[in-house]
Amino acid sequence: MNIIQTKIPEVLIFEPKVFGDDRGFFFESFNQKVFEEAVGRSVNFVQDNHSKSCKGVLRGLHYQLAPNAQAKLVRCAVGEVFDVAVDIRQHSATFGQWVGVLLSAENKRQLWIPEGFAHGFMTVSDEAEFLYKTTNFYAPQSDRSILWEDKDIGIAWPEIDAPRLLSDKDHQAKSFKDADYF
Repeated sequence: MNIIQTKIPEVLIFEPKVFGDDRGFFFESFNQKVFEEAVGRSVNFVQDNHSKSCKGVLRGLHYQLAPNAQAKLVRCAVGEVFDVAVDIRQHSATFGQWVGVLLSAENKRQLWIPEGFAHGFMTVSDEAEFLYKTTNFYAPQSDRSILWEDKDIGIAWPEIDAPRLLSDKDHQAKSFKDADYF
């Protein structure tokens, strides 16, 4: 497993070693020991989620407040997405900064997003299936959203030949300056 640093030190890219031949491929998608050594702490995943989206679907920027904060390990098993993590930890040196990574069935990369980050992704292929592990259960009372196109964050979402498709919740998300932070 290749561990790749991002501009925000706590957000990591995990790139597996893929073994392929004329039968297909094999790779180790998760190893608890390797993972915990990379993130520097013990992690207990309690929930796995799976979504399917068509091109242009944008989900996020979502997070949960303490005591229900979630860390996530995310990947794209079908198609391709542009995945984003935004630091919303008020006392962090990288507060308000974001990291964006293309995750795809082809590159098999995963992104580790610790607690204290808002998360979102946009489908850039015709369709995508997105998988993520979480360290806490979904808790509606702690669920929050930040507007995906907030100017104070300035995420450089990829240009695609499809309209952005958002849920009502994401259309009504708060601005970054009005958000609840960690």
